[in-house]
Amino acid sequence: MKEDFLHYLWKHKLFFTSNLKTTSGELISITSVGSHNQNSGPDFFNAQLKIGEQLWAGNVEIHLKSSDWYIHNHETDSNYDNVLLHVVWEHDIEIHNNSNSTIPTLELKNFVSNELINNYQKLFSKPQKWINCESDIQSVEKFVVENWLERLYFERLERKSIFITQLLEKTNYDWEAVLFQLLAKNFGLKVNGDSFFEMAKNLQFSIVRKESTSQQNLESLFFGELGMLNETKENAYYTFLKNEYNYQLKKYKLSQKDKSTIQYFRLRPINFPTIRVSQLAGLYSLHQNLFSKCMENMRLIQFYELFEVKTSEFWETHYTFEKESPKRVKKLAKSFIDLLLINTIIPLKFVYLKHIGKLESESILNLIKELKPEKNNIIDKFNLLKIKSKSAFETQALLELKNEKCAQQKCLKCAIGNSLLKG
Repeated sequence: MKEDFLHYLWKHKLFFTSNLKTTSGELISITSVGSHNQNSGPDFFNAQLKIGEQLWAGNVEIHLKSSDWYIHNHETDSNYDNVLLHVVWEHDIEIHNNSNSTIPTLELKNFVSNELINNYQKLFSKPQKWINCESDIQSVEKFVVENWLERLYFERLERKSIFITQLLEKTNYDWEAVLFQLLAKNFGLKVNGDSFFEMAKNLQFSIVRKESTSQQNLESLFFGELGMLNETKENAYYTFLKNEYNYQLKKYKLSQKDKSTIQYFRLRPINFPTIRVSQLAGLYSLHQNLFSKCMENMRLIQFYELFEVKTSEFWETHYTFEKESPKRVKKLAKSFIDLLLINTIIPLKFVYLKHIGKLESESILNLIKELKPEKNNIIDKFNLLKIKSKSAFETQALLELKNEKCAQQKCLKCAIGNSLLKG
């Protein structure tokens, strides 16, 4: 038994309220359980109760045992002077406030159904499970699951919006610059995402605009800022880029990068940072106002057309500067564009629409539901539990469920957990 379960019981009045009595035998009638306090101080503020014949308005404190009142030194804390009811699972001692008056106590275990207790114990009894409800989640009503997934998806967007808003504040709400930073991070993938992101953050976007007349100019700028042009190579294109970057260094008074942190380890050749840099350069040489285009209410096929970019000619026969390879036009794959939409375009659009006061959840949902479901270990395990994903909407919501609810044992704050608890 944990204290947060007692909070849950009190908040939702999941106990027998008829003939509810204090440990001294006084009848309790609840008009309002109060508002749940997530900060320091009593657990519930402004409850309205009738104890015996007296009407009260004040605070409620909850503990597993009555003696926890003294363990937490509440008797000397003035924040607890207005506690009108002490709700506990087990009453083991009388407690008093600062004026030495006995505080009425409700021993909750006498008023909770065995079924609810059994459901709680079943849900939390085996922490070695992948998720607590894995044996029962498929029994939850489809309506409950679908509505919860929609809420989880928007919770995920809200959580991502915190990071995006911080970037906007640092750039004085330069939306194009923030889009560039986020796209650069995505182009770098997990292996090089941080390095690409730092490159984009450190580079004034006004310089990107000025150099966007040529894909090669942007390549030299990006490669140079990533520290990938510091060596001497017997390669004409490498030498061209290096000379161009040396000119850009002086022109824009940039700082020479000492060394590169770029990695190739365990990457498929199509995901090599060299290829992704060239494609990113191709994207920004093709579109001068990419942010405004991305914010239009487009269908998926239109986004595929917008991001139909490829590397420069040199990279059609290379994956690295050193070794030549069979010729291949290296365009952004639809699966890669899907990742850009999931991780950058849709979250940024969500923040932008909120910012201008025109957020319509349907436009966001329509786009994410057009995208194919993601494939990863978490989604595979939900599939085994018969929680199937038809689109990226479900997979994103399920990732949020697993990482932000299941992994943190927040079943009491989960609609699925609530449904299983209440039976």
